[in-house]
Amino acid sequence: MPFEIEVSKLIPYVNNARTHSDEQISQIAASIKEFGFRNPILVDGENGIIAGHGRVMAAKKLGLTTIPYIDCSDLTEAQKKAYILADNRIALNAGWDEELLKFELGEINVSDIDIELLGFSDAELKRLLGLDDDNSENENVDIGESFEILIECSGEYEQRTLLERLTEEGLKCKSLMR
Repeated sequence: MPFEIEVSKLIPYVNNARTHSDEQISQIAASIKEFGFRNPILVDGENGIIAGHGRVMAAKKLGLTTIPYIDCSDLTEAQKKAYILADNRIALNAGWDEELLKFELGEINVSDIDIELLGFSDAELKRLLGLDDDNSENENVDIGESFEILIECSGEYEQRTLLERLTEEGLKCKSLMR
């Protein structure tokens, strides 16, 4: 069970390589406001944040004075540094079952939950819910224009990760190998 800690006592990790835009902090704050603080932050034995920097920033934005945390003082310095990176990176390696995602989004869309709270862009939601203009009656019209961009990746893993991210943002993508 998580403990509570005063937000003002928390110390961000100085070398945190993960960045958070103002828009993302607002999304996290809206999620906390709607659902509560359901995901505790991780703290070392000296009030240093191991995981949850974005949630702490959102808590400050909401004016929260205490938030839930899990004590990770048992980790060595090397384990803390490694976990900070792993916690952020491994989450990016996940994908989506698009059919199940569409179903779940459809279920939420007809409920009383604001679908904007989920963090998907408008374009992603329109595409997934079948509301984008590409599904209109002009579907078979060939406008004769196509725009392409070539991005060189350092390896298959980077290519797959980038392809997944761009596809999730609603862009039509395909991978090529030279």
